[in-house]
Amino acid sequence: MKVFTYLQILLALVVFSCRNQQKLTTKDVTKEEFPAEMVEFVPYNANPVFKGTGTNSWDQKIRERGYILYEDGMYKMWYTGYKGSDTVVKYLGYATSSDGINWERYNKNPIFNGKWTEDMCVVKNAGKYYMFAEGRNDVAHSLVSDNGINWQEEGDLIIRTKDGKSIPGPYGTPTVWIENDKWYLFYERNDEAIWLAESSDHKTWKNVQDEPVITTGPEKYDAGAVAANQVVKYKGRYYLYYHASSNPMSSSIVWTSNVAMSTDLIHWIKYPKNPIIQGDHSSPIIVSDTKGYRLYSMHPQVFLYLNKKNK
Repeated sequence: MKVFTYLQILLALVVFSCRNQQKLTTKDVTKEEFPAEMVEFVPYNANPVFKGTGTNSWDQKIRERGYILYEDGMYKMWYTGYKGSDTVVKYLGYATSSDGINWERYNKNPIFNGKWTEDMCVVKNAGKYYMFAEGRNDVAHSLVSDNGINWQEEGDLIIRTKDGKSIPGPYGTPTVWIENDKWYLFYERNDEAIWLAESSDHKTWKNVQDEPVITTGPEKYDAGAVAANQVVKYKGRYYLYYHASSNPMSSSIVWTSNVAMSTDLIHWIKYPKNPIIQGDHSSPIIVSDTKGYRLYSMHPQVFLYLNKKNK
C-alpha cells in the first residue's frame, strides 16, 4: 500500500511539473510569436483623425477598407467615399499627412470614379502602385498607377481552384502580399472564411489550396465572419490583420480588429488576446514609420492607435 501511495505521489508531481512547464512554454512562445510591437496599441487621445465630411459631398461618408502607406516622410491614404445609402456607387479618394494625424484631402478628389471601388489594398512593386479593391457585388478588381493618384483600371480578378476551374464571385476584401516575385492574394467569400491564391501576373490567380487558410471561430469574437486586411512580415513571421464579427446579421453588429501569425502564409495562429483594440473599430492597417509601428482602424471612421512601446 505504501509503494502504491508513493507511486501516486510521484506521478502527481510529474504531471504537475509537466503542466506547469507547458504553461510556461505556451506563455513564452506567445510572447515570441506575438511581440508587443505588433499587438499592443493604445488609442490616440483625439480620435477620429479622419472621417466623412458629413456634408453634401461625394465623400459624405467613408467606409471599409481604406489603406495607408508611409513613404518619403509622408502618410498617404486611399479611402472610399459615398453619399446616401450604402448601396450607391463607391468612389476612390486620396489624402495625405505629414504626421499621420492631420490629413489633407486631395483637391481633385475623387481620383477614380470609373468603377465601383471600395475595400482597397495598395502595394508598390517595381516603382508602380497596384490597387486591389472590391467592385459591385463584391467582385475584386485591380488598378495600376505610376503616382498613386492617376489610376488605370485593369479589370476583374480571375480566381481559379487548385485544379484550374474558375471560381465565380463573390470574392472580396482582396489583400495582396508580394515575395520572391510571386503574388499572393487573400480573399473572402461572403466573409465566411479567408482563402489564399497565388499568381505570377497579379491578374489570374490559382488557389494554393481549396480549403480556407483562416476560418471563423472557435472564439465568439470572430465566430460569424472574417476578412483579411493586411499582411506584414516581421522577424521572419507573417502577421495578418483582419476584421471579424460574432454575428454579421445582428441589428447591433460589431466589427472588431484582430491579428493572426504564420510562418508559411498557409497555417495561421490567431492571437489569444484578440481583438487587439476595443469597440466597433475595424479594418485594421498597421503602418511602419520612423518611430516603429502604429495602427489605424479604417471603419467606420479612421482611428489612430499608438504602439505602447513607442508612445
